[in-house]
Amino acid sequence: MSDSDRALVDRLAAAETVVEVGVGNHPAVAAGLVERGVTVTATDVRPRRVPEGVTFVVDDVTEPTLSVYEGADVVFARNVPPELHRPLRDVARRVDAACWFTTLGGDQPTVPVEREQLPDGETLYRVSEGPG
Repeated sequence: MSDSDRALVDRLAAAETVVEVGVGNHPAVAAGLVERGVTVTATDVRPRRVPEGVTFVVDDVTEPTLSVYEGADVVFARNVPPELHRPLRDVARRVDAACWFTTLGGDQPTVPVEREQLPDGETLYRVSEGPG
């Protein structure tokens, strides 16, 4: 697990329930959260293998099945491209969850956020309540 993964787990572990959107082939954060007692659901647009203890659901955040996200404290995603910032934020708002994400390299967020620099140069974005 990378320093950024550990930092993300440390921050997300305060939540009871997390939905990780677009888990892809990188479930380290989800696995770390389960080890810390967090209930984790991972989603992706196609079937993925996830660690034991992580629930997996095929879902597309642009056309979400809201029941997948209901009850989450945080909707989280890594390496989110700009075109998915708003859909991710909108899903979190619809289920009254916080929305946290990281971006791909130098991509800037397209929604209002608070920023936190993580180890290895990664930035964690926490969506603010502002419009946009």
